[in-house]
Amino acid sequence: MRCYLHAYLMCTVFTFFSLLYVYSQLASTLEDRDERSGGGRISDRSSHDAGHALRKRPGLLGLRDKEWGQNRCKSLSVSYWNPYWRPPADDVCGVNFLLESPLGEKLSSATKEPKNDRSQLAVVACGARLEETLTMLKSAVLFSRKPVHFHIFAEDDLHDGFRNALEMWPVAVRTTFTFTIYPITFPEENAIEWKKLFKPCASQRLFLPQILKQVDSLLYVDTDIIFLRPVEDIWGLLSRFNASQLAAMAPEHEEPRIGWYNRFARHPYYGKTGVNSGVMLMNMTRIREKSFKSDMTAVTLQWGEILMPLLQKYKLNITWGDQDLLNIIFHHNPESLYVFPCQWNYRPDHCIYGSNCQQAEEEGVFVLHGNRGVYHNDKQPAFRAVYEAIKQYSFGEDMESSLLQPLEAALQATTHSYCGLSSHLFTKRLRESVRLVQPEDMARIAS
Repeated sequence: MRCYLHAYLMCTVFTFFSLLYVYSQLASTLEDRDERSGGGRISDRSSHDAGHALRKRPGLLGLRDKEWGQNRCKSLSVSYWNPYWRPPADDVCGVNFLLESPLGEKLSSATKEPKNDRSQLAVVACGARLEETLTMLKSAVLFSRKPVHFHIFAEDDLHDGFRNALEMWPVAVRTTFTFTIYPITFPEENAIEWKKLFKPCASQRLFLPQILKQVDSLLYVDTDIIFLRPVEDIWGLLSRFNASQLAAMAPEHEEPRIGWYNRFARHPYYGKTGVNSGVMLMNMTRIREKSFKSDMTAVTLQWGEILMPLLQKYKLNITWGDQDLLNIIFHHNPESLYVFPCQWNYRPDHCIYGSNCQQAEEEGVFVLHGNRGVYHNDKQPAFRAVYEAIKQYSFGEDMESSLLQPLEAALQATTHSYCGLSSHLFTKRLRESVRLVQPEDMARIAS
């Protein structure tokens, strides 16, 4: 009897201290929340954005990211308890604690990523870029099998053109995407300077984290992009970010002997050859929360604070505008960048000096980037052939006979050019993308 009583008392004491721990954790959380509501950054945002402000990685992966420390953990309310009544680690509380339990493992595996997670794609269009942008958007919906939302930033006189064109696409196609059209927006005090930097409106991309405050992650692309693979495939690279990475880009060059930055740049740049910003994947929550190092001050600055001082310091030394500013930022913060292979941003430079994108040689081109205006001149006919094939294809037609075969025939006529000699790389992955599009989907669109 004495043993049973002793065990009962020990259990009661243990339960009391366990509940006391829960209470202290909850009190700490509520106190922290009260402090934030008194003027902290999160309280100034909408409720949707406040919920995402703690997400450093997409989905539940962000909640499991311990590297972000104890303060972030305290911002999560204590709602669950370990079923084995083991005291948690110092940096684990609330939902994080549930995720470490056997029950949490089952929940995590069931809800790790939504099956129909919508990709978020942004583009900035000014001047005579309407048709080119629509062709890019068309390539995005042709091969993607998951929904996508388009964030279209455009000059006011282009808004009706985008809206009318997208609403005229077949109903079955329109069910695969949604879109929002925004005006071009720059900080008022320097709007003219930002708009004229490099190409018209190109620097708009620098301000997307501040404008799209409720967007957690985003894929930005230039208007002269053609997708040869589903958008969700490059979107999936977000899951490869480590705890410190917040953006992804491809190298500007793979071969240093022909690299621009390492031969001519008069400012800092990332890595050995710099990075190209025409395809840029961003965890915008991390960008908004990050404090960046620079060569202007010993004090770290947030994204919205660092852009104008950088422009003022380097505006006489930069050639490629906002891309140069991004190179400067990631030169000083290299741990923040994930570098993806050149096949995700394949440009004329990868073939006009001989084939120098090894990954494309092995697996084909995933994303074609027709910079230097090659979609609209005769300098690189292989690039133009791909652009024209996507533009002229009619929704609902058989892709094999109406897109792939005519394109392969057109590319055969470009082998006199350097990039034409590598044009088989353009269709290598495209052929697989076409094969994965179900015939019944084409029939439904056609009807």
